[in-house]
Amino acid sequence: MKHIIGRKLGMTNIFAQDGATVPVTVISAGPCQVVERKSADKHGYDAVVLGFEDAKFKNVSKAMRGRFERQNVGAKAVLREARGELGDLKAGDMVTVEGFEIGDRVDVTGFSKGKGFAGIMKRWNGSGGGASHGSMIHRQPASNGDTNAAKTVKGSHRPGRLGVDRVTTLNLEVIATDKERNLLLVRGAVPGGRRSLVVVRPAVRPRKKVQAS
Repeated sequence: MKHIIGRKLGMTNIFAQDGATVPVTVISAGPCQVVERKSADKHGYDAVVLGFEDAKFKNVSKAMRGRFERQNVGAKAVLREARGELGDLKAGDMVTVEGFEIGDRVDVTGFSKGKGFAGIMKRWNGSGGGASHGSMIHRQPASNGDTNAAKTVKGSHRPGRLGVDRVTTLNLEVIATDKERNLLLVRGAVPGGRRSLVVVRPAVRPRKKVQAS
């Protein structure tokens, strides 16, 4: 199964066989335990619920305690659903990086870094006002729209919170796996800071391989 939950550890470089330097993101992926298997007959769709990182049983809600007890699995801190090719997975089975192979294309979902409250120049790449002396509107927003509307139009570029958005990076290539240390190395950057939670799944729009003529 090519679905797994992990934490981003950071970025580094590795050398390919031809000597080229490849920038990769190191993800501590899994191991994840199947908490529940959902079926089309009972739930209306096929999926598995993956659990990541152990949690103290006393710290989870009563509803979640009952859920874990019914499936006879330990309490988990993070739960995510996964669909697709599930095989014969059932509650209690483990999912590790062994399901990934070098060259696989994956999508990685995480939350971008939070940058706090930002103005329009940082948040929306606004041009700002004049830079000459006496302008007084160097970094301020310009017109806010029609004055007769008596309101701010939805979707207008204004100052506000920047970052902490759910972001998915598509079509990343799996460069290497470390089964002993549960590490997954993918080419390029993934959203989030160090130790942030990420979900790795098969690419929904994988690139077609170019055949050599």
